[in-house]
Amino acid sequence: MAKRYISQAEAAKKLKVSEKVIQEMINSKTFETKMIGKTLKIDEDSLNEWLENLNESEEKMLALKRVTCHFEEYMRPENIFLDFEAENKYDAIRILSEKAKELKLVRDARWLYEVVVAREELISTAIGHGVALLHPRHLHPSKIKTPSILFGRSKNPVDFDAPDNQPVNLFFMLLLHNDKQHLFSLSYISKLIMNPEILEALSTATTPEEIHRCLTVLPEEKNK
Repeated sequence: MAKRYISQAEAAKKLKVSEKVIQEMINSKTFETKMIGKTLKIDEDSLNEWLENLNESEEKMLALKRVTCHFEEYMRPENIFLDFEAENKYDAIRILSEKAKELKLVRDARWLYEVVVAREELISTAIGHGVALLHPRHLHPSKIKTPSILFGRSKNPVDFDAPDNQPVNLFFMLLLHNDKQHLFSLSYISKLIMNPEILEALSTATTPEEIHRCLTVLPEEKNK
């Protein structure tokens, strides 16, 4: 029976990871590959064999890669906005709302500002350690063009009625379409910021690319 070769996109769909992860696996010679024309293809049998023989550690790593890739669908490098100047919490929300409109993630910056402020008036979305998880009280898929997450860092921390009474300068603005996306993202971010090294990196990184890597590269892979 002739071997079947699949594209990197097909392999990514099969493993439920990004094509970037597939390329990394190709580079590490995880699968057998072959040039067909001008395209590098993956031997599907070798991929299946690898899947069938995963050990516990490899299964865990694949699961983590899938989670990270899922988050990366919402958190893109262009959604990262560093070192803006805000006088207070409302100014920070306004700036991030205008950024969301500029990126064409929402149709109306004023609407976004108002619904996020309304949520803050109920109870602060600051969670401690200088971080706030901004979001509307209700989901509005018709108002949000693409499920996305913005990350913003202000030059100076602002008071945000945080549970630890510390000011905030790290802001995630969650603009999502449904509860599954929202709860997944809240859980993912909350786990990340429990790591002091990641929290420090978010505070000191000098480029959006550094921030994006910090948020989407597994701790086990940061030194590779």
